Amino acid sequence: MRQARRATGADAAELVRLRGVMLASVEGQEAPDDGWRQVASETLRARLDEPDPMLVAFVMDRPGRPGALAACAIGAVQYRLAGPGNPTSETGYVFSVATDPDCRRQGYSRSCMTALLGWYRRRGITTIDLRATSEGEPLYRSLGFVPTPEAMRLKLPAADAP
Repeated sequence: MRQARRATGADAAELVRLRGVMLASVEGQEAPDDGWRQVASETLRARLDEPDPMLVAFVMDRPGRPGALAACAIGAVQYRLAGPGNPTSETGYVFSVATDPDCRRQGYSRSCMTALLGWYRRRGITTIDLRATSEGEPLYRSLGFVPTPEAMRLKLPAADAP
């Protein structure tokens, strides 16, 4: 299995396209474009190339189609007040995990998620949240996420943090 790579600002248009795929899957229809695509693309172009980014994406390139993506997982660092379960105050939030329908069941989302979780781990982030569809929940459970009243949550042991 190929490894996911970290996305750059040059991947913004494809990441926005895949976000549309994810939203259509959740909503059951294509999301209307009320300007969100342009704003999302500008945000990704600016944020993905920052030296110490707070928003990252990991992607799988589409085989045989240079410049096209097959899957992605996007995550951000969020700040909360520090406490016993989160002494650094940083938490991770995963969103826009998407795979083109014809590329599913090939491990692409798993590869993207594994790379994203590794990035969080290297930053010392031990709490990661996401919202899951019923279709995506088995993948997240297999990665260690458990349901909470608000979201699915992964707690990494502090020993895994640098």
